Amino acid sequence: MLFIGCHLSASKGYKAMGEQALAIGANTFAFFTRNPRGGSAKAVDPDDAAALCGIVSEHSFGKLVAHAPYTMNACAADENIRRFAREAMADDLRRMEFTPGNYYNFHPGSHVKQGTEIGIELIADQLNTVLRPEQTTIVLLETMAGKGSEMGRCFEELKEIIDRTELSDKLGVCLDTCHVWDGGYDIVNDLDGVLGEFDRIIGLDRLKAVHLNDSMNPLGAHKDRHAKIGEGHIGADALIRVINHPVLKKLPFILETPNDIDGYAREIAFLRENFSE
Repeated sequence: MLFIGCHLSASKGYKAMGEQALAIGANTFAFFTRNPRGGSAKAVDPDDAAALCGIVSEHSFGKLVAHAPYTMNACAADENIRRFAREAMADDLRRMEFTPGNYYNFHPGSHVKQGTEIGIELIADQLNTVLRPEQTTIVLLETMAGKGSEMGRCFEELKEIIDRTELSDKLGVCLDTCHVWDGGYDIVNDLDGVLGEFDRIIGLDRLKAVHLNDSMNPLGAHKDRHAKIGEGHIGADALIRVINHPVLKKLPFILETPNDIDGYAREIAFLRENFSE
């Protein structure tokens, strides 16, 4: 079974997201835990969250992939920004327990001229502060394109963060196809090689989800500009190979292409037509 979905708005609540997912043919989805470009978060209605859990169970959804706000920078030079990142992640992980057993994805952050070593140390420090043994949520570090001083531009950086995190069993990785392509990993011509490198450095057991996006840029551009499926430099054929790869095909795939909801429905249908059970 292909677990495929997209980002859905949480503005109308949890149950509404589940119903919208069903309406567009999705059986997983992503949602922002709070305002993606701010810091505010609506209170969770436990009954509403339980209704979503019922939909997920009844329709055999894959894992949901919640997304932290873009404003969260765990390795910022400014201590106030780092404090917000710690507080927001800790609060989000408490809120995630209303929909237990799912994923919480975040961008590792930007070291802002402090250097990679300091960035790795600060991100691991945040994770060591907020992760709890009792949580059911797995926190996913996202692979990044390497724009500016972004952390997570290579598998080695993610490995260093994981190794310095005490509760590393609570960590996984979300592979973004646009980001790794822009970062220089050739998933078009050598997908097996890229996954082999991931396995050697991090371990495929850590790979929990995929952001499925085409890219507006050529290999190694380090720019992070997503394109619709088949309209970028990665291409539909390569992305179809991604969803059908034996290592990846059982993971949740989240579309982050520049689409409206009807566009996502079309991409979901297209990918289902090209998936081999």
